[in-house]
Amino acid sequence: MKAAAEAKADQSPPKRGRKCPICGKPTDPDNSPFCSRRCAQVDLHRWLSGTYVIPGREEDGTGTPREEEN
Repeated sequence: MKAAAEAKADQSPPKRGRKCPICGKPTDPDNSPFCSRRCAQVDLHRWLSGTYVIPGREEDGTGTPREEEN
């Protein structure tokens, strides 16, 4: 009887609403959060080429962050 209950729990429906950030197709668990290896590679290329940038403080040329002037 326990085996039937466990089997039922394993058959839960897939999560809805998760879409690939590159093309918008449903995600694949093997390539999460993307739908395919191709979309994962496209995202990696965008990071490596500088298309995606995380903003930070400007440096003053000496390698240390510049203090904001008031």
